[in-house]
Amino acid sequence: MPSAELKVAIEAAEAAARVIRELYQRNLAVVTKADKSPVTEADVKAEEVIREVLSRHFPSYGFFGEETGQHAMGAESVWLVDPIDGTKSFVRECPFFSTQIALQRGGRMVLGVSSAPAYGEFAWAERGEGAWLGQQRIRVSGIDRLDAAIVSSGNLKTLASGLRWARYGELVTRVNRIRGYGDFVHYHLLARGALDAVIESDVNILDIAALTVIVEEAGGRFTDLDGRAVDLTTTSVLASNGALHDVLLAALA
Repeated sequence: MPSAELKVAIEAAEAAARVIRELYQRNLAVVTKADKSPVTEADVKAEEVIREVLSRHFPSYGFFGEETGQHAMGAESVWLVDPIDGTKSFVRECPFFSTQIALQRGGRMVLGVSSAPAYGEFAWAERGEGAWLGQQRIRVSGIDRLDAAIVSSGNLKTLASGLRWARYGELVTRVNRIRGYGDFVHYHLLARGALDAVIESDVNILDIAALTVIVEEAGGRFTDLDGRAVDLTTTSVLASNGALHDVLLAALA
């Protein structure tokens, strides 16, 4: 049975989806933030409704939002929220954007909701309860050979400017197929067994916090490119079906 926290996270994601659908494809004004990322009215309003729902039910919990900042980060339980992960896609009227809501307790991500209202997918997971896409329980693939693996990449800008780029190029020649689905899409595909690994080098924890729980509860593994567990400072990703993780880490070392 879903916990009260998961039910409220789903309620918050659904409230955000209503805001986002109302404003999608409305040619909204775009403001560039200090970190050069874009923000629109939809980002702000969606986060406001998420925060209202979460704080109404769990007023003592901390909150870390992409648009409205941090509150009570020393609390035992902290919500991590990106109201529109993929704002650039949202602005360009491409459906590859999502709402990400995670709950961190004691330094560990314990539940995650990934809602993609324009794409039409809703994934969620809670520790010990498995991962779900809509009403269907999902599971990663059993592929255990690189030459049979499908790998998807996201933003590789940092990777391309560093020492791992040549290693990544070698890896491309060894796998079965390379694609770049990006954003939430390739994590949903990984969790339901449609591809076998995801590589990214420019992420923010709010982009991936919920997805770590979904991938791991689907039987996969989720670390940074050095094999470290995900935390608030994580900026790179190696997510896999688990069977391929160590060989991929070695290939990219």
